[in-house]
Amino acid sequence: MTSFASVHAFEAALANLRNPDVGAAADARVRQSELTKPAGSLGRLEDLAIFFAGWQGKARPQIARARAAIFAGNHGVTVHGVSAFPSSVTAQMVANFANGGAAINALSGAAGLELTVVALDLDRPTADFTVDAAMSEADCLDALNRGAAVVDADLDLIVLGEMGIGNSTAAAALCARSFAGAVAGWVGPGTGVDGHGVARKVEVIERALAFHIDAPRSAFETLRRIGGREIAAIAGAVVCARQLGVPVLLDGFICTSAIAPLAAENPAIADHCIAGHCSAEPGHTRLLDLLGLAPLLSLDMRLGEGSGAAVAANIVRSALAAHDQMATFAEAQVSASL
Repeated sequence: MTSFASVHAFEAALANLRNPDVGAAADARVRQSELTKPAGSLGRLEDLAIFFAGWQGKARPQIARARAAIFAGNHGVTVHGVSAFPSSVTAQMVANFANGGAAINALSGAAGLELTVVALDLDRPTADFTVDAAMSEADCLDALNRGAAVVDADLDLIVLGEMGIGNSTAAAALCARSFAGAVAGWVGPGTGVDGHGVARKVEVIERALAFHIDAPRSAFETLRRIGGREIAAIAGAVVCARQLGVPVLLDGFICTSAIAPLAAENPAIADHCIAGHCSAEPGHTRLLDLLGLAPLLSLDMRLGEGSGAAVAANIVRSALAAHDQMATFAEAQVSASL
């Protein structure tokens, strides 16, 4: 297992990112040109195959083993009424995951994904980040490592998601601190708060950003000050996956917000990531644009818990199946002038 022994080790891993195998990607591109179809006729499916070839280091990549990892955490900022649901719902949903009754259970099964659920100290919410850092250095480093722990070197794909009442507020705060701009542009209804609730979220985030304005702007400090344990865990999983060369399929706004501080420090962190979908949360489109990620799907989903990314995993499987199983013009004895 790859882990971060210290804050410095995490920062060093983020600063020194592994690159894909350009030779394998080039070989996959050549194979695409030889398959029995007009060039480019499978659109982004072709791009996905080449992407995976680069990260797997072989011209005909496969998904033999894939995992969905869902992280759950509770947030002290909920004392300000930023969610339509109480924090107790987080633990209730984790129990639902364990009993197989949630959307992610059905969708990960349909996509052939192992499902791992990691509950991070639900009885100990993060601090209210309008008056304190959400986590201590030790807590944040622990969350990063608990995220890293779900990424095995033999995985061909990791799908990431989250559950945590109040975490759309943390996500918007992370984006606002990482990429600036008006806070209101990052804030949406989350679990379904009304216009007054959205305005309350904006005001809470503005207070938090003002409180932490003089704090270091490193990725680690941004995560620990205004993030959450489940969001930091996703960040840890993303960095670990990069170290191991495992492609990442991101879910919605909250999941993707975990790499906002990472990308502000090193934009190349998004290079091994795929946006599974664009959620209905308004800040997500803006965030994906800033990260340079084009979503595979747009289905008006906003559930979280990795659901959109799990659906998109089926698209990835289709892309690699077509790339691997189609005949070439020579094999099929079809004229290449098709």
